[in-house]
Amino acid sequence: MARNAEKAMTALARFRQAQLEEGKVKERRPFLASECSELPKAEKWRRQIISEISKKVAQIQNAGLGEFRIRDLNDEINKLLREKGHWEVRIKELGGPDYARVGPRMLDHEGKEVPGNRGYKYFGAARDLPGVRELFEKEPAPAVRKTRAELMKDVDAEYYGYRDEDDGVLIPLETQYEKQAVLEAVQKWRTEKDSHLSGEKQQHEDEEESIYTVRDEECDEDSQEDLTGEEGGVTFIAHVPVPSQKEVEEALVRRKKMELLQRYASETLQAQSLEARALLGV
Repeated sequence: MARNAEKAMTALARFRQAQLEEGKVKERRPFLASECSELPKAEKWRRQIISEISKKVAQIQNAGLGEFRIRDLNDEINKLLREKGHWEVRIKELGGPDYARVGPRMLDHEGKEVPGNRGYKYFGAARDLPGVRELFEKEPAPAVRKTRAELMKDVDAEYYGYRDEDDGVLIPLETQYEKQAVLEAVQKWRTEKDSHLSGEKQQHEDEEESIYTVRDEECDEDSQEDLTGEEGGVTFIAHVPVPSQKEVEEALVRRKKMELLQRYASETLQAQSLEARALLGV
C-alpha cells in the first residue's frame, strides 16, 4: 500500500508538473502584496480582486439571504477592499499609477458614494440591518435663528392689537362681560355696605349702655346664674364711678410731672409751682 501511495503521489506530481508546463493550472494570488515583484502581475491581481468585489456586492443586494449571511458577505467585501488597497500601494511602489488618487470612487446601486464608519463600509441589504440603519439617519438640521431685521418685518399694527376690533366680534363680547362685571361689583358693594351698617348699629347699641348702671341687689336665683361666667367665675358690679381712659392718662401725666419737679427743680421753684397750682385751683 505504501508503494502504491508513493506511486500515486509521484504520478500526481508528474501530472501537475505537466499542467504547469502547459499553462493549464491557475496561479494562486500571493497572500502578501510585497511578495509580487512584477508590475503586470500586480495589475492582474488587482483586477481579480475588483472582480470578486463586484460579484459579492451583487450577492449582498438580496435581502432574503438572512442576517448572518449578509453580515458575512459585508465582512468579506471589506476584507477584499483592504487587500485591494495593499495591491494599489504595491503597484505604486513598482512604478505603476496611483489608483488611490486617480481611481474611481466606490459607488452603490443608487450611484451614491458608499458611506462608511471609520473605514468599514456597508453594502446593499447590510445597510438595513438592526443597529446599522441608525448610522445612516441624518440628524435634523438646527432651526435657523432669525435676525432682528427679519423679525421686525412681521411687526405691524395688527401685532400690537390695533385691528382686533375690526372684525366686529370683540366689542359686543366686551360689552356683555362689562355689564356682568358691573352688576357683580354693585351687588358686592351693597352686601358689604349692609354688613358694615349692621355692625356699626350693633356697636353703637353696645356703647350706649351705661357703665354706671347698678343692678338691683335683690335678684332672684335666675339672675344670679346669668352673672356666672363661662368658666364658673362671678361677674362683679362696681358701685363707684370708674375713671375713663382719658382721665387715667391725665393722672399719669400729672404724676410724671411731679416726679420730674421733685428730682430736678429746687425747693423755691417747687413752692412757686404749688402756689400757682393753688391759685389756679388745679
